[in-house]
Amino acid sequence: MVSSKELVDLLTLEKKSDQHYEGRNYKTPWGRVFGGQVLGQSLYAAYQTVPEDRIAHSMHGYFILGGDINIPIDYHVDNIRNGRSFTTRRVVAFQSGKAIFNMAASFHIKEEGESHQIQMPNVLTPDLLLTDIQQAEGLQEKDPERFQRMMKYHPQIFEFKPVDKAIYLQTRNSAPLAHIWFRIKDKINGNLALQHQILAFASDYSLLLSATLPHREKLMNAKVYYASLDHALWFHRDFNIDDWLLYAIESPSASNARGFSRGSIFNKSGVMVASVTQEGLMREYK
Repeated sequence: MVSSKELVDLLTLEKKSDQHYEGRNYKTPWGRVFGGQVLGQSLYAAYQTVPEDRIAHSMHGYFILGGDINIPIDYHVDNIRNGRSFTTRRVVAFQSGKAIFNMAASFHIKEEGESHQIQMPNVLTPDLLLTDIQQAEGLQEKDPERFQRMMKYHPQIFEFKPVDKAIYLQTRNSAPLAHIWFRIKDKINGNLALQHQILAFASDYSLLLSATLPHREKLMNAKVYYASLDHALWFHRDFNIDDWLLYAIESPSASNARGFSRGSIFNKSGVMVASVTQEGLMREYK
């Protein structure tokens, strides 16, 4: 996937009925359905069933089974409640008759109210930073096989500028903190619903990997199976996904072969636009 049109096409599901939608899969190099794809597609399905004056303010998803990239995904929407201010939906994703993902989303009308937020971390701006690909260029000669593997896994439609060294390039243990600027490379003219769906897709990158930072010396050359278990996203304020956004990530805990991470997302002006949490499997093979 190299263009925003390809991503928008991926997130745009085929309508089978008012409560049933079907989506195709991003052909990932690792051979399983990408969690961000399911997050974005399930949010698309839910959005099709709510009034136009309602926007998503939160979504909570559980990954039940690994998805097969060769089988389309069926999304079934349950209209839980239509209230005066809030609309609640449940979306279950199926492959071959088995549920692989379950998500609840809530939508809210625009309302006036009190406003506050935490301060954006004081970090270098993206114009002063290298992309993660530029950081990795030194590997072309030192470890060309690893470099090619990294490039194969890299989502070409997004641009990432880590404030420090990219997590996948780090070889020393460090505090479980990461700051990464990101944006989609092409201009997006879609409405806020589409912005939400693309952010849901992108929010799955780097989040779980931050839980490996205190363990890089052990895990970087180990055989480790990574998989999202659950993922929650809150939309606080409007944003544009083609403008630079700062993903401020921390991993407060890792235990029992699971890593837990949470992130705050800010625009370049320091406005907090979203919050994310995720727990994922980090199972090392002996």
